[in-house]
Amino acid sequence: MFSQDLLAWHDRNARDLPWRGERDPYRIWISEIMLQQTTTQTVKGYYERFLAAFPTVEALADAPEQAVLKLWEGLGYYSRARNMHRAAKRVARELGGRLPDTAEGLRALPGVGEYTAGAVASMAYGRRELAMDGNLVRVLARLTAESGCVGEAAVKRRLRAAGAALIDADRPGDFNQAMMGLGRLVCLPGRPKCEACPVAAHCAAHARGLAGQLPVMPPKAAKRTERRGVALVFRGGRVLVRRRPAGGLLGGLWEFPNFPDATDEASLAECLEELGVSVGAGRRAGAASHVFTHLVWKMEGWIFAANALPEAEDLRAVDAAGLAALPMPTAMRCFRGAAERELAGRPASP
Repeated sequence: MFSQDLLAWHDRNARDLPWRGERDPYRIWISEIMLQQTTTQTVKGYYERFLAAFPTVEALADAPEQAVLKLWEGLGYYSRARNMHRAAKRVARELGGRLPDTAEGLRALPGVGEYTAGAVASMAYGRRELAMDGNLVRVLARLTAESGCVGEAAVKRRLRAAGAALIDADRPGDFNQAMMGLGRLVCLPGRPKCEACPVAAHCAAHARGLAGQLPVMPPKAAKRTERRGVALVFRGGRVLVRRRPAGGLLGGLWEFPNFPDATDEASLAECLEELGVSVGAGRRAGAASHVFTHLVWKMEGWIFAANALPEAEDLRAVDAAGLAALPMPTAMRCFRGAAERELAGRPASP
């Protein structure tokens, strides 16, 4: 039987992870949100630090958003953290501090989609729900020899129905984790290790010699490249930073003022004038690139001295300690280092 063979393999091969065997819905939810789009190795340290700071859903709900974003710094996809914070407030204040115990109830929370709802419902509450991540899609497409593109709605429905028929009634959470583990360790993209697969006897693609050709993936969209100038503006041991708008890319995080297409000294100075900042001659502070899901930033940094630095709700001048305390995106890491060196009296070099 498929589920028996799969779970027997899982019991022998499951990795020792901080959340493995966890039954607390809150802790499972935190781990699953973090694991979206992020490697297990990266998440382990963040998971433990995050729960040390916010051990309960009430603690997370009561925390300032900036504190949540600071602990999330470096994990990327920051909308996950903002949605998680919003969801915690709803759970703490409207649901008596207990996460919903059904997939339907979980999906009503901000930032909780089909995958996360299935994962939490199955692992925390023993619900017979499928947690359809990319690994499960790949495994199910091969098990069923699905020839359609997995990006199509009808194909997704077929795969979900196939998975729902297989899920173990007694150990649904372990089943989902076993399927994820199988996709991560054995049923790999491109070159599956069929000879090591514990469920190869159940796999239609393997039987037909098609495993390496499946699943059929949708074409990848080309990433748009955007050139930006980044301004490190100093005065009196402080550097100018601004907070991005709450919605959209990197919402709520702090950054150094940066502007599309203003990658030279004169263009950046003009953009800063529009912020009410007058600067003298600049010098280069290096270059960096950052790749988002749909976008690539190509950045040129410049260092300026200003006659005065403005203060506003989303625009402020901070010293070295203030800079270290702010949540900033990984995209700014190179320029943050340059600013730290400058504030420490060790001028940054290109």
